Amino acid sequence: SERTLQRHFAARGLTRSRPDGAVPTVFGRFEAEAPNVRWVGDALHGPVVAARKAILIAFLDDHSRAVVAARWGYAENAVALRQTLRDGLASRGCPAQVYVDNGAMFIDSALRRACAVLGVKLTHSQPGRPAGRGKIERFFRTVRDQFLVEIADAGAAAATAVGSLSELNDLFTAWVEQVYHQRIHSETQVAPMARFLAAGPPAPTPADLLGEAFRWGEWRTVTKTATVSLHGNLYEVDPALAGARVELVFDPFDLTDMTVRHHDRPAGAATPFQVGRHVHPKAVADAPPPAAPTGIDYLNLVRDRHLSSLGERLRYAQLADPDEPPTPPAGPAQPGEPSPDPLDAGAGRRPPPPDAHGLGYDTDLLALADTDASAFAAAPPDPELEAELAAFAAMAHRGPTTEVPDPADLADDPEEHR
Repeated sequence: SERTLQRHFAARGLTRSRPDGAVPTVFGRFEAEAPNVRWVGDALHGPVVAARKAILIAFLDDHSRAVVAARWGYAENAVALRQTLRDGLASRGCPAQVYVDNGAMFIDSALRRACAVLGVKLTHSQPGRPAGRGKIERFFRTVRDQFLVEIADAGAAAATAVGSLSELNDLFTAWVEQVYHQRIHSETQVAPMARFLAAGPPAPTPADLLGEAFRWGEWRTVTKTATVSLHGNLYEVDPALAGARVELVFDPFDLTDMTVRHHDRPAGAATPFQVGRHVHPKAVADAPPPAAPTGIDYLNLVRDRHLSSLGERLRYAQLADPDEPPTPPAGPAQPGEPSPDPLDAGAGRRPPPPDAHGLGYDTDLLALADTDASAFAAAPPDPELEAELAAFAAMAHRGPTTEVPDPADLADDPEEHR
């Protein structure tokens, strides 16, 4: 059959086509002719740091294999890419081309605008064909084999335990500068940083150009009242722009500072009119590490203070009439004066108003509850009263008697014993 013949021809190298007739694609080895001609970028999922998976976003110079930008974070989004790429452009210069895949952060409008402002050509690889990103993938394998094996991940035994992203970034930067950039590369036979600096250090990207490149932009149509809205905020613009389609350019972390562009030209500033959101919804920075415990049990302290307030002494006299100050408790009698009776209401005192049930409370009587308990100490016992109480107790203990009364006693007062 035709398939059998095709198999025999292929075994003897007599055909260069596939069974379906397609000619196989051949890729040659290539590299950029000089530093900063092409940067290749990608992301690597790394260890768990502070209970969250850390992600490395890195860019490699295609000519020298030097790391021109790298940063660990918790997300693969436009904000993380913005922070990584901005640091690299400020320190390593500006490339002619950036080569990335079709990940969400690489096709975001923020990256397209940044490359347009900087004059950088943005190129995406074809889906399903990773050819051209082999250098960054090889670098990630080196990171796993030489750096991540030294990081404690999810309880694994390792030489270094990392507790925060800041610490992880510090360790990674030190490893890149002191180890990776100084070792001879197996492909180029030159240390990456030495090859990157062979033609001299690159010129840094101007700060004002970087600031403009990493501002975000969104398009809006100006209303008839010369206003535009952005994520719930309302801004006033030049009345001459009413009905026009304009681009709002802003810092994603400060929505109060906004400029307007019309036909790629500056068209003034957008003045905040109603601002309810100060940060763009996508501008979510990496969460800071949790605060170290202070050792103070705050909630138990609050509970103790609450229980202490419940135990404070009540002023019952204020229950009768909160507007009338309670009568102060009587003090000890002076020598030669009779002791005042706390239950004696006295003359000329205004009676309290009745409550909802028609009952009235004497403020002086209620004030007695606020006095010191020592004012109501019992008087010394009366000896005669004590003897009489003892006699009654003895009779109660013996119980009733069956003694017959004397007839002479009955004759004295017969009505008493009936």
